Amino acid sequence: MKLPAPEFHLRAYLLGPSQAGSTTAGKWAVERQLHDRSAGTRGTFTGVVLFTPTGDDGIILREEGTMRWPTFTGPASREYLLRAADRPDALDVFFADGRPFHRMSFTPQANLDQHWCDPDTYRVAYTCEGPDAFSYTWDVSGPRKDLLLSSVLTRHG
Repeated sequence: MKLPAPEFHLRAYLLGPSQAGSTTAGKWAVERQLHDRSAGTRGTFTGVVLFTPTGDDGIILREEGTMRWPTFTGPASREYLLRAADRPDALDVFFADGRPFHRMSFTPQANLDQHWCDPDTYRVAYTCEGPDAFSYTWDVSGPRKDLLLSSVLTRHG
């Protein structure tokens, strides 16, 4: 996979080439594989992610879809706020309530990050798969959780 150019702007990539300066959301399909390594269970999440620009150069990430897990099958959703980082090829991700979460980037210097959620550690790795696809993996470890969550997002036409 070719790495993004040094002048790569993550915000424009997520919103789409024609939406970078508009208020139109970037729409992506998401497929996620869920693996609870401690229990040996597996599941999936399939849905849509909308990246909607805010009036202050932020982006609201809204994910909606269907989760299939041995103990639950049904609708699932989540929302985050993405804000400009100190470099154009990265965005800082916040929970909906404003708490910091992690940094999102595809560049080798910044594509890995982690978040400690007492008592477990969440490690994320982002990969740009091309102009219309990217992936990320959460590796969660600690006394409460032992999970591997692998997501692939592809741009909707």
